[in-house]
Amino acid sequence: MDSPGDAFSEDELARLALAADLDAPLADDAVPFGVEAEGADLLPEWYMPVPQASASTRSPRRVLAVSMIVGSLLVVNGVGLCVTYGFPEIAW
Repeated sequence: MDSPGDAFSEDELARLALAADLDAPLADDAVPFGVEAEGADLLPEWYMPVPQASASTRSPRRVLAVSMIVGSLLVVNGVGLCVTYGFPEIAW
């Protein structure tokens, strides 16, 4: 291969992998695959974007809606009904 950017065939990769010394130490200038520049992210942005905090995550309406859903499920199950498949049924 002329340069590191050239593509390898599967046969060439298999031959190189079988010929490699498993106990050889890593070179001092070795970098992980896909890291092009200093300070690059560990995962690409499309795979796992940086989380952004939002002040509206605990809005009173959201807390009320979640509380009502959880409360209604507790009441339905407490009465003895099962809502596993979305329709209330007697749990026996």
